[in-house]
Amino acid sequence: MSETSFTPRVFSGIQPTGNLHLGNYLGALKRFVDWQAMDAETIYCMVDLHAITVWQNPTDLQKSTRELCAGFIAAGLDPEKSILINQSQVPEHAQLAWVFNCVARMGWMQRMTQFKDKAGKNAQNASLGLFAYPALMAADILVYHATHVPVGEDQKQHLELARDIATKFNHDYGVDFFPITEPVIEGAGTRVMSLRDGTKKMSKSDVSDASRINLTDDADTIAKKIRKAKTDPDALPSEVEGLSDRAEAKNLVNIYAGLNNQSVEDVLVDVGGKQFSEFKPMLVELAVSKMSPITTEMARLMEHQDEIDKILARGAERARAITAPILRQTYDIIGMVPPAPF
Repeated sequence: MSETSFTPRVFSGIQPTGNLHLGNYLGALKRFVDWQAMDAETIYCMVDLHAITVWQNPTDLQKSTRELCAGFIAAGLDPEKSILINQSQVPEHAQLAWVFNCVARMGWMQRMTQFKDKAGKNAQNASLGLFAYPALMAADILVYHATHVPVGEDQKQHLELARDIATKFNHDYGVDFFPITEPVIEGAGTRVMSLRDGTKKMSKSDVSDASRINLTDDADTIAKKIRKAKTDPDALPSEVEGLSDRAEAKNLVNIYAGLNNQSVEDVLVDVGGKQFSEFKPMLVELAVSKMSPITTEMARLMEHQDEIDKILARGAERARAITAPILRQTYDIIGMVPPAPF
């Protein structure tokens, strides 16, 4: 098998299902911006095909897709530096997913814990798309020959499957065509927890709006939610070990560290010994200063949706310059007859 050199290329995506929150920002958007500043090509996707693995209201899906694009840009992604796309405008994602459906094994899919969690006891009523979701995710990544994928811990198993699919494809056809993509999970604040229960992940599906800071919240709302965030009566420790059994304290310190580009250790050097009555105002000031400009810019962009649509169309054009040749090469490798020239 000949060796292939792959250009550093970063791909990641978020489902456009509404209600972007602080967890999305610290766990994904902020890191996307960090990668944009590095020496790599960056492609970020609103994965609307993944969203419809469960039923979506069509009007809401369009709004959420545009709102997610607005969130990407407001968080600092530059459409001239990064390629911003919604998945359905780049048909090679779905076309390569079918190839990968034929490479992946049923046993691999049945081991995916997210399918088990989402399907629950009604697995027979779940959509085939929900079951095949990881093959489409592998296609999302590999149709760009992406070398690195920033993901949350809950997507790590899907990344491992993408690596298995790439390895099996390369082995089956005796090629070194698809890269073995590296997952990137790093830093403080990658997993932001609920403000009302530090043992649960911050989620848009939580019935309590007080459990999360939405990217659409104004400064007063952000301040109110942090002031009311659940804590404990003890002072903050000066070392990380002191947070091990204090879920709410750990979460607020992690949020502060993520927003301030600090390690948790460095934050505790500064705030160790403080009561929450002292620490929460510090967190409010920091969160408002970081989040309010994002909220303002998202609102501006959502008033100019034609601007968003043009960005997505241009992104799709740039993306297809990469994906169409890779899909064509894939088809050649597996023996598909190419279209005849006119």
